[in-house]
Amino acid sequence: MPEPRTVYMDYNATTPMHPLVWQAMSEAQGLFANASSMHQAGRTSRAGIEDARAAVSSLIGAASPSSVIFTSGGSESNNTVFQTMFEQFRKRPSRSKIIISAIEHPCVINAAKRLQELGMELVILPVDADGIVSMQAYQAALDQSTLLVSIMAANNEIGTIQDIPLLASMARQKGAFFHSDAVQAVGKFPVNVADWGVDYLTISAHKLYGPKGVGALYVKPGSPLDPLIRGGHQESGYRAGTYNNLGIYGFGAAAALAQRELAALMEKMRRLRLKLKTGILSSIPVVRVNGHPEAVLANTLNCSFPGAEGEAILLSLDLEGIEVSTGSACASGSLDPSHILMATGVGPELAHGSIRFSLGRDSSDADVDYVLAQLPPIIERLRRMTTVDWKHTQIDRSI
Repeated sequence: MPEPRTVYMDYNATTPMHPLVWQAMSEAQGLFANASSMHQAGRTSRAGIEDARAAVSSLIGAASPSSVIFTSGGSESNNTVFQTMFEQFRKRPSRSKIIISAIEHPCVINAAKRLQELGMELVILPVDADGIVSMQAYQAALDQSTLLVSIMAANNEIGTIQDIPLLASMARQKGAFFHSDAVQAVGKFPVNVADWGVDYLTISAHKLYGPKGVGALYVKPGSPLDPLIRGGHQESGYRAGTYNNLGIYGFGAAAALAQRELAALMEKMRRLRLKLKTGILSSIPVVRVNGHPEAVLANTLNCSFPGAEGEAILLSLDLEGIEVSTGSACASGSLDPSHILMATGVGPELAHGSIRFSLGRDSSDADVDYVLAQLPPIIERLRRMTTVDWKHTQIDRSI
């Protein structure tokens, strides 16, 4: 038996801060002045914020740093877009339709449903078994009444990557705005807002080895934006509130590091994910791998184990020092099966028996080896305790 160790494989929930981000924030602790103040200390604090804005802008290929608005994180950025769309609807009632996918993050789904309660039309697009948005349904939904399309770039649970440039181009042809929640994409594969043609794009620092409590919203020049938080003049009047100096500095450092380390990180993640997937499929019978076989995040592996309940697997792994997830961290505490897996047609039994392994920059071959040593006997033990006929579960694929 391998020696007990702690293995963190929940990087899609959050990432530890990069050591150089810690260092940058530590060195900036003296920059406490209000960045809106006109005196020297305030101007110095503001200069650090603008440096961070430039780093985030560069990471996503924005033409100008002024297109980046700092927020408290992904949920605020997403809600700001939907609040803006409601204001646009009030000005142009003929544009009343919002289109999202069935596998969006809860903050997008709930923000969209709120607009539906306020009189707007909501269309939720189905996805196929791999989690790809149905193009047939999308084409049927898009029309001259469409105001906004919001499709996430990469899914947090199954890792499926959407063709954002194509989807955005189709929305643009109908005169609609396009938003992408790219929280799980930025820092994991190349993101270029100019090439993608999006009007809005959401980023969160803590998903790319930065601090929690800070994020950003990219707004294409000429696209409307109404503040969700009103008050002072910060962020050109688009987001009121005293600047979170250290958080923003850390975000900027994380963005610069992500841009520099992206290629090497992607290569490492692909290799470790393949090793983990191959090891699971070769050592555990009747396993379904969820998500697209190719258009998938290099760090994300979601598996369903029929006959073993997800929470039981998670807790058993946790006892061995292995930290994973049964789905989105934002949905923890819910007894309902993952809405993402259900949307792909997995069914409640397989959805309840699913585990998400998400790798990161500190993951190693030894971590994967440890998981592959501990997981098979856990699944075998849990399956011995169940009355479910898991051996005859229909698995349509094991990619």
